[in-house]
Amino acid sequence: MDATTSTVTLPTRGRLNLMRTALVGFGHRAEQDWDGVMRLAFTVDGTHEQSAGVEIRQRDDELDLTITSDADPAIVAGQVARVLSVHVDGAGFADLAGRDPVAAALVAAADGLRPPQFYSPYEAAAWSILSARRSAAQGRVLRQRLSEQLGTAYDLAGQTLHSFPAPSRLATLAQLRGLPEAAIPRLQAIAHAAPEGRLSAARLLAMDPEDARLDVQHLPGIGPFYSGLIVYRSLGQPDVLVLIEPRSRAALERLCGAAQPMTDAEFTARAEAWRPYRMWMTFLARAVGESVSAPAR
Repeated sequence: MDATTSTVTLPTRGRLNLMRTALVGFGHRAEQDWDGVMRLAFTVDGTHEQSAGVEIRQRDDELDLTITSDADPAIVAGQVARVLSVHVDGAGFADLAGRDPVAAALVAAADGLRPPQFYSPYEAAAWSILSARRSAAQGRVLRQRLSEQLGTAYDLAGQTLHSFPAPSRLATLAQLRGLPEAAIPRLQAIAHAAPEGRLSAARLLAMDPEDARLDVQHLPGIGPFYSGLIVYRSLGQPDVLVLIEPRSRAALERLCGAAQPMTDAEFTARAEAWRPYRMWMTFLARAVGESVSAPAR
């Protein structure tokens, strides 16, 4: 597409391994190989009517962004920073590893991986509908199909990526091969909610996380689990404690040496040692925790 191209440099603000992040994958993304470039295509914060294609290359502690978009490059770069969790000073995470043995084990196994986020609450909500009751791989096929049908194509370092459809385009969806008919009005409801600001990252960040979870559950098809995905994995809040994700919680309890599942109160008390990165700990426990041995007590 014809659009303005600009370049922006982002500091990583602590250790970041971009290759590790790309190959681990996140949300609807799953990379098979690494050629030195991370490619992103997404709708831009605000009304989500604009989109952007971004090439990202890492130079030591900086990320070089090549942005193709008519949107404000500063807004696009800020969104990329949130997606890669470099909007947060990660230097303190290494300090946390020096104080807590569980954090030390996870940081070592993570090898520079930080929690990657969904592009926005809007796209996370749509992913919740597309991936419901199916595998992540099946959800990715549907998202790709929908993006090619209604999104914007970008040529990024020799590869074509399609952004997710803007709300005005998503609202026109009548059918999508492989998607049950009942899911169409749910996607259309998300399309209508976005321009009203109901899925604005700024709006949800201004709320208490649990209030934000309850708020997005007013969208049809979004229950407790997916409301957590939207709030916990698209807003980039590093210190939200997640109690409802069983896989990461079980990994953390094992690493803490718990002989049986902890109560919410016990888990919350133990997690105090991980402030202000409790969300990061939750993510790493899910991403790499199963391969980590419990620290010696």
